[in-house]
Amino acid sequence: MNVIYENKVKALGACVKEFEDSNMFILFGDNAPEELKDYCYSINVNPINGAIGAGQILKIDENEYRITAVGEEAPVTLAGLGHCTVNFNGASAAELPGTICVESKPMPDIQVGTVIQILEI
Repeated sequence: MNVIYENKVKALGACVKEFEDSNMFILFGDNAPEELKDYCYSINVNPINGAIGAGQILKIDENEYRITAVGEEAPVTLAGLGHCTVNFNGASAAELPGTICVESKPMPDIQVGTVIQILEI
């Protein structure tokens, strides 16, 4: 498998658990707007080495999720700001342009040090 993207969670916003009931989480680099910081997992801004698309794998530590849809802005904001929303809804089309949808499975426990990868298979 080819690693297209890799990052590690640096910090957890005080309110990240509020999105668990919606089966989603938000990533953002250090420049997250003040009104969003508490709801985000903080990461570094890392490059994407290729295109992100449906059929690839989002790996969170040892948990793997097939990507089902990628919003048109998600790769742009992920590479430029470290920002995207990951939704565990299995949708075939992303409702919002900054969202990556993955198969509908339980979200993993994300902590400081959690490794997030996007893999091309």
